[in-house]
Amino acid sequence: MHYQLPTTNLKVLQTSAENLKTALSVLHAGGIVAHATETCYGLACDLQNPEAVKRLFAIKKRSPDQPVSALFASVEQAKEYLEWNAIAEELAAAHLPGPLTIILKQKGHPLTLHPTPYPLPSTVGLRVSSYSTAQRLVEHFGSPIATTSANIHGEPNTFSAEDIQTQFTDAEYKPDLLLDDGPLAENDASTVIDVSEGVLHVLRKGNIDL
Repeated sequence: MHYQLPTTNLKVLQTSAENLKTALSVLHAGGIVAHATETCYGLACDLQNPEAVKRLFAIKKRSPDQPVSALFASVEQAKEYLEWNAIAEELAAAHLPGPLTIILKQKGHPLTLHPTPYPLPSTVGLRVSSYSTAQRLVEHFGSPIATTSANIHGEPNTFSAEDIQTQFTDAEYKPDLLLDDGPLAENDASTVIDVSEGVLHVLRKGNIDL
């Protein structure tokens, strides 16, 4: 079934098995879905659809030279797209699924992490979520999806449907669908670690104690 994307209004649905199917239809149609994660609400789109990525950046008002991260269904799926190493293996075994972003080099299956005409980045921020809604979304989608906080750039992270609706009330561009899981605890953002060169660099400290 082809899903017709809304034009101006943000559609809000309570998270359920049926509404997850609607969210998947939105993603396959090139749309943007807001959903809960273990840190805050996030925005998802198809990373193999350049037009969807372009819309995501317009919605967030994010600078096109700041790539988004990729949400994978599992570490095994991530290994199909990324150049793995021993440090990544150790970190993944200890902390994934969970609020950790591991930066690794891309291989073979280039993902669109920011709008063209910027060149494809050589590295990817890998996420595997421990939150049920995010996990089911990417698992059933079948390939990696974007993951980035569901806020306008420079505004606070969002922890409820109300937070998102407030931020985007007067925005020119809005997500197409919001899956409402209710209010979330106000957690730290994910810890970000770059191991793309085989050496561990902590780029952002979250609530993971390394």
